[in-house]
Amino acid sequence: MSKKSERTPVLVADDDPDIRLALEMLLQYEGFEVWTAKDGEEAWRRIEAERGAGRAPALVLTDLKMPKLDGLELLERIVALEDGPPVILISGHGDVATAVEAMQKGAANFLEKPIDDKRVLVTLRTTLREGELEVENQELRKRLTGRYELIGESEPMLKLASQLEQAATADAAVLITGENGSGKEVIARNLHYKSTRAAGPFVTVNCAAIPNELIESELFGHEKGSFTGAFERRTGHFEAADGGTLFLDEIGDMPLAAQAKVLRALESLEITRVGDSKTIPVDIRVIAATNADLATAVEEKSFRLDLFYRLNVVPLRVPPLRERKGDIPLLVGHFLEALTERAGRTPPPVNAEAMEFLTTLDWPGNVRQLRNLLEGAAVFATGDAIGKADFEEVLAGGPGLAKVPTGPELEGEDPFAAPTFEEFKNQSERLFFKRRLEANGGNVKRTAEELGMQRSHLYKKLDRYQLR
Repeated sequence: MSKKSERTPVLVADDDPDIRLALEMLLQYEGFEVWTAKDGEEAWRRIEAERGAGRAPALVLTDLKMPKLDGLELLERIVALEDGPPVILISGHGDVATAVEAMQKGAANFLEKPIDDKRVLVTLRTTLREGELEVENQELRKRLTGRYELIGESEPMLKLASQLEQAATADAAVLITGENGSGKEVIARNLHYKSTRAAGPFVTVNCAAIPNELIESELFGHEKGSFTGAFERRTGHFEAADGGTLFLDEIGDMPLAAQAKVLRALESLEITRVGDSKTIPVDIRVIAATNADLATAVEEKSFRLDLFYRLNVVPLRVPPLRERKGDIPLLVGHFLEALTERAGRTPPPVNAEAMEFLTTLDWPGNVRQLRNLLEGAAVFATGDAIGKADFEEVLAGGPGLAKVPTGPELEGEDPFAAPTFEEFKNQSERLFFKRRLEANGGNVKRTAEELGMQRSHLYKKLDRYQLR
């Protein structure tokens, strides 16, 4: 027995003194600390007293039929407690209906008299272990929820947080829109952990990363031998998410052929594996995310209108970092705390000058870019605080983050008159995309094809320079 088990307190409640003594001797011999009570009322008073002193039994072993307060009534009181101990009921009546009622009311298990020592110990240890696992799972869920919490007190984030709280209580489909790096997956996971499906799986599918010829197999699974390379049966993402949430990231990049099958699955909540004819029911909530303009994609016939309507039941927009720069100090504090936990050391804080510098940048890579920049600066920092020079050291080795000029301030300006190379690059790039888009009559698809760019990439550029 471990020291933890030797100290584990168990409360035994039974009006039969012989049974009470037998259980006390058995459990003490096995190393447990044993508390006893001759009826339900005495057991309840002991529980209240111990909880008031900051202790509690790890498990309650109680007879079903007792004077003053019987086992079922004691069970109901214990179940109503916050973090109440698991309860095992003992009865000599062989009443199956009562056993079922007890389990429905929250009993962890049910034992019959005469008491078998081995079965008592096995049942007790199994129940304690299940309780430990539940506590561990709750702690894990708390840590995961904390990892994906919303950080920000700006008006756009407060609005989003309010919308998220409302959406989490429903089971409707959600479409999250926002730029790359803005935190769409954080929103999706937050929705999941706040929903009634929190105990179920959260399955992420990156629609842009799956080859067209494999997307149906990835989503719905396949049978062995259904196509070349199908050496065994595979469970698809829809089936893996049963009872939980399916997160379809970059949904705008899903091929049209797959869109039709996804729509059918969402409407019927049934899927069919590739190579099989049998339908499989699935119980899922779908959250989709995209950085593309799906309304424009619908107009250009690259995204199905009916699927758009099916996904866009609850629309949530994640604001880019440039629209909530007041949240940067909070985000910096959050990322430094996360870095401390991950690296096992406390990075230096960001000084006032450096923090002000961060709020002057444009952040085309959004929150993800801020996090990466902060981690890099923490490596270069040699003083008591991360300074502006430390951020500039990281920026010198990558794409510039100088504030992007937008709107009328660029009209008629010569990029060659820009005071810095970064501003020259930004002005030149904006004018280039502006003129190409105008030459194509504002048609994004035609402009992307002419430039040899992915349309989603062009959309990001247009958003960055506020050209649409």
